[in-house]
Amino acid sequence: MTLPVIEKRTPASRLAPTAGRFVRRALLAAGALAAATAAGTGTAFALPPSGGTLTWGVETEPTTFNPQLNGQAKAELILRASFESLLARKPDGSYVPWLATGYQVSADGKTYTFTLRDGVKFTDSTAFDAAAVVKNFERVRDPSYCAGSSICGIATRLADARAIDPHTVQLTLREPYAPFLSFAAALKLISPAAYASPQLKSGGHDVAGTGPFILASYRKGQEADFVRNPDYRWAPATTAHQGPAYLDRVVYRFLPESSVRTGALLSGQVDVIEGISGNDAGLIEKQPNLRYLHALNTGSPYSLYLNVTQPPTSDPVVRRALLQALDLNALVAAIYRGKRTRAWGITSPVDPLYDRSIEHRYGNDPALANRLLDQAGWQARDSAGYRTKDGHRLSIDVVQALATVRDQRDVLLQGVQAQARQRLGVELKIRYVDAGTYVDVRNSGRFGAIPNSNTDTDGIDTENHYLPVDRGGVINYSRTADPRLADWLHAGGPHARRCGPRALLQRVAAHGDRRRSRCNSAVPA
Repeated sequence: MTLPVIEKRTPASRLAPTAGRFVRRALLAAGALAAATAAGTGTAFALPPSGGTLTWGVETEPTTFNPQLNGQAKAELILRASFESLLARKPDGSYVPWLATGYQVSADGKTYTFTLRDGVKFTDSTAFDAAAVVKNFERVRDPSYCAGSSICGIATRLADARAIDPHTVQLTLREPYAPFLSFAAALKLISPAAYASPQLKSGGHDVAGTGPFILASYRKGQEADFVRNPDYRWAPATTAHQGPAYLDRVVYRFLPESSVRTGALLSGQVDVIEGISGNDAGLIEKQPNLRYLHALNTGSPYSLYLNVTQPPTSDPVVRRALLQALDLNALVAAIYRGKRTRAWGITSPVDPLYDRSIEHRYGNDPALANRLLDQAGWQARDSAGYRTKDGHRLSIDVVQALATVRDQRDVLLQGVQAQARQRLGVELKIRYVDAGTYVDVRNSGRFGAIPNSNTDTDGIDTENHYLPVDRGGVINYSRTADPRLADWLHAGGPHARRCGPRALLQRVAAHGDRRRSRCNSAVPA
């Protein structure tokens, strides 16, 4: 069972009116950065002058500059400056050319053929050709390179990758899997020479991409400085400008505190910020020379995944009681001041298969939640007011990775913790852990819950979270292994294009009801 909490709004950004035309147009020209900053304004801008530096104040510092190993969705803003993919996507989900000029899928759904763009090269001067693309796909299915990452799990579906000729790549799957196109089209490609570099795991100058900017310097905890790629002429078809970026440099300053980012913006130390708190959003919206942009993320919202294999959350009554007890609407409203959207299911409301009928179907019913726990034998209370049974406190170990603490998630978890105690007598013990500890805890399965969000599209995120751990559920934090879920996901994967059992799974995640579901077919262009 999953407890969806918030649907995070993506980069809330500032553009000054004079710099705004310059910044937005420059980023659109860069191509790779457009998705992070251009969410749906539709405003026409004058052609910007060439040159200059754009400085971003960003919330999240990448744990690695290797885009294939970095699992932070927020790092996309930075890494997309240097790394690109075979295809780009439009808001309606359709694909357009980028490093590939087109693609074909065989009638049996097992073979994907990409025709590559001519004249592209990596910024280390290595040729971008079919052999380079094949090398990327071969390595991302190698557990010694990417074990534990979501790309490694999906790439294991690949049976063969081969270069038909210098500009044609053929990928063959072990069995049909409709979301594979989304994965293959979006994989950030690196120079084949990088795989022999000692910088491979950490990223750096030796891990080259094809993008409009090149990493010039990185000061840990401070900033990353990118310079223009003068040879860049292959922006995706969604951008108007196909030449080198207008900007000379883009500097990302790592400012994890929201108030510090806002102060840097208001004082002119940075040109753009992202990850704006609810309080600061109101302040920024009042400034006549600033613009506040926002949009809903794709994928799975920030949710509390309750471990079904470890007590006490192995008891479905405990999970249901927690789901019913909390008033998440009040928490989200109080913390984010109306600048975030409450989540209800395991997919974002922007997903075409999102089922709005699940909204308001559960939660904020502490009377029901307390009855459930009483009936399950958690009737006694200890001196601190927590429920007990057989001398054991009703305590849930919540493990949060430090690398993904952002967007006031720590405050949100504290609010959930307080409500669980006050409304239900349940103890949530929140632990913030480093990357190594986090991996160890995940692999061991010895935890009560893990909060997480992801932005993968087309059912990939759902499968990663809900397939059994040994069958592709690489981020299956709830540790569910119900064969029915695996069967539904398997049935949806081979035969669907953008249609699968996600709407059904949303109902199951919310309240265990599989009787009603719907699915509308749509084939991406």
